[in-house]
Parts: sequence; C-alpha cells; structure tokens
Amino acid sequence: MKQLEKFPESVVKIRFADCDPFNHLNNSKYIDYFINAREDHVLEHYGFDIYKMAREKGISWVVAQNQIAYLAPANLMETVVIQTQLLHCSDKSLTVEGVMWDENKSMIKAVLWTKLVHFELRTQKSHPHSEELMTLFKQIESPLPKPMSFDERISDLKGYR
Repeated sequence: MKQLEKFPESVVKIRFADCDPFNHLNNSKYIDYFINAREDHVLEHYGFDIYKMAREKGISWVVAQNQIAYLAPANLMETVVIQTQLLHCSDKSLTVEGVMWDENKSMIKAVLWTKLVHFELRTQKSHPHSEELMTLFKQIESPLPKPMSFDERISDLKGYR
C-alpha cells in the first residue's frame, strides 16, 4: 500500500485584495487561506474531491469550530507555506491543524485548528463517516505526541521558531 502524505504543503502568495490597510493579511482571510490549502491537499494528495461527494452523495463537512492564533503578520505579496494535517478523526468529526510559515519555514505566522462535522445535506444532521472514509482517515491521521490544548500546542510550536 502506498504511504500517504500526512503533512501536505502548499506555497501561496499573499494577495492585495486579502490585506488590511497595513498590508497585512486580514484576520478573517487567514481562515480562507487555510481552508483553500486543505481542500487542495485533500484533492492532490488523497484524490478526494469533497465537492463531488457533496453533489453525488449529499454528504460533506461543516465547520463546527475554529481556533486560530496569529503569531506574526503575513505581508502583502509575501510567499508563505501552508501545511495541514489531520490531528483526529472520529465516527462523525475531524480535527485538522493548519500551520502557516514564512517561505523558509523558519517563522510561524499562524496556527488554526478546525473541527469539522460530517453532515448529510438532505436531513441537515450529522452523519457517520463510512468505513471507506475511516480507512483513509486512519492512514493520514497524525495525532500530537501527547494530548494538549490549543494554547499548549501554540507554546509547543513556538519552540520550533
């Protein structure tokens, strides 16, 4: 069986339309950059099209919670690296971490934890993951070395800078 990438990355340029008057990435846009990167990672690395699944099966994921820490500004026209990983999967939810680095991966710009709930569009209720999905998730899940809160994770990551 082919080893799947647990820590996919994207290289992205910070665009003018996404910046505030100080030429920093607007706070709300960080989440957009993280979500777009994860969508790309899931499609490119796992061949998994979440939009096709929604169209054909009527199931997808909705965001139940976001936690984000802004550690250093991402500046206009700066190139950043966005790395994502699946921290945890359960029968009905996923927890994904995104880390935005500078181009050299020497400084962390922001960290996001997103909890996603598997959702049936027709009933508007949570829906269990299929056995096929759970098999995929177990292959790419990368739990933290020890249980920790979001704030503890931020402190832990700051040690890498």
